[in-house]
Amino acid sequence: MELDNIDFQILQLLSENARIQWKDLGEQIHMTGQAVGNRIKKLEDSGVIKAYSVIVDEMKVGLTYTAFVIIYMKTANHESFIRFVQDRHDVLEVHRVSGEGCYHIKIKVKSQEQLNSFLNELLEYGNYTMHVSIKEIKQQNPLAATR
Repeated sequence: MELDNIDFQILQLLSENARIQWKDLGEQIHMTGQAVGNRIKKLEDSGVIKAYSVIVDEMKVGLTYTAFVIIYMKTANHESFIRFVQDRHDVLEVHRVSGEGCYHIKIKVKSQEQLNSFLNELLEYGNYTMHVSIKEIKQQNPLAATR
């Protein structure tokens, strides 16, 4: 699907507030709510919009440790590792990378014990290095990078 400027405006506004009413969104980009709804439906059907999400205050729900783990795999067979990370709720992102390591993993856990448990289980698949975040400086909306 070829996206135009209006599609990008809709995506930007939805990324700022996914619960915005189509009528209110339309007023901001000079379209009717029905026209906006039709555009959103096309974006959903084409897979451009995969899901809607909620941003949670991590401190209020007890998620206090963010860690970045680089894993160096033991074998060339990665299927069991991929299943392992896909099944875990504490794993936020996994990227297959070139350069240092095989995968970079971003996790969030509630305690040092939970972090240690994850790392102990990870040893089944390979060795790792880890970096714990002490402060998030910037979190960018992915749409901002497309402009």
